[in-house]
Amino acid sequence: MGANGTAVPDRLRLPVCFLGVFACYFYYGILQESITRGKYGDGARQEKFTFALSLVFIQCVINAAFAKLLIRFFDPVRVDRTHSWLYAACSLSYLGAMVSSNSALQFVNYPTQVSVVMLLGVTVLRKKYPLAKYLCVLLIVTGVALFMYKPKKGAGGDEHIFGYGELLLLLSLTLDGLTGVSQDHMRAHYQTGSNHMMLNVNLWSTLFLGAGILFTGELWEFLSFTERYPSIIYNILLFGLTSALGQSFIFMTVVYFGPLTCSIITTTRKFFTILASVILFANPISSMQWVGTVLVFLGLGLDAKFGKGVKKTSH
Repeated sequence: MGANGTAVPDRLRLPVCFLGVFACYFYYGILQESITRGKYGDGARQEKFTFALSLVFIQCVINAAFAKLLIRFFDPVRVDRTHSWLYAACSLSYLGAMVSSNSALQFVNYPTQVSVVMLLGVTVLRKKYPLAKYLCVLLIVTGVALFMYKPKKGAGGDEHIFGYGELLLLLSLTLDGLTGVSQDHMRAHYQTGSNHMMLNVNLWSTLFLGAGILFTGELWEFLSFTERYPSIIYNILLFGLTSALGQSFIFMTVVYFGPLTCSIITTTRKFFTILASVILFANPISSMQWVGTVLVFLGLGLDAKFGKGVKKTSH
């Protein structure tokens, strides 16, 4: 037991968080692309998986159930004083980010998705080194722009545009940033525990998503799709389990080490996920996109080195 009542000793907490996030979300990314970009059916009858709301709904249900078990067995005495409206607001931005991210995979491949989302690292830059800060921002924004910049043939010649998938990713990025702000507020003002944060955010998300898939009728279309292709159920359940386990490490990292450390850990993981996606799914990466990827990681690496604030000393 650690000093804060968790099952992980204090000195091992950071390595455990890093390995947990890395392993779970590495496999999570592979499963996500397998589900959303997989081929279902043959020939002219081939179908696409278009049920982003239903996929995230199942993910949130499993996350909430997993968090409840963690509270029951490892954190039964902690009292949660965080206001419900904070959890509700956090869940809305959290949901929007996940749905946008999953929907974007219908239009762009996984390397594009994670490279754009890495822009989140900009939101946690510190003020100690202003020049380094601006350099990080410039490198990251330039890198993502190069990755997203695509030529498209038009009636009047070449046109360079950002597609619908990229716009969804930018929306996901913005909502991800708002989620981080909400979580940091709960952590700073209410000392919200990681398991309680995970449970309540996912419970509110389940409520919102349940209403959404019933209102739109997506639930019945999703059930019909799984009936036609039952093999997808195994991947979806495994996707939910890796999400639940990985998210528990994410919330633990946010609560004990803050969004900056969490951003550095997830960024490191994303590099290897990009490589795995390129190798396993044969996703094409142009030379310009590789340059953009290098710039993004260079910017985030500089942020990790120079972005730490100065510790205040008492006088």
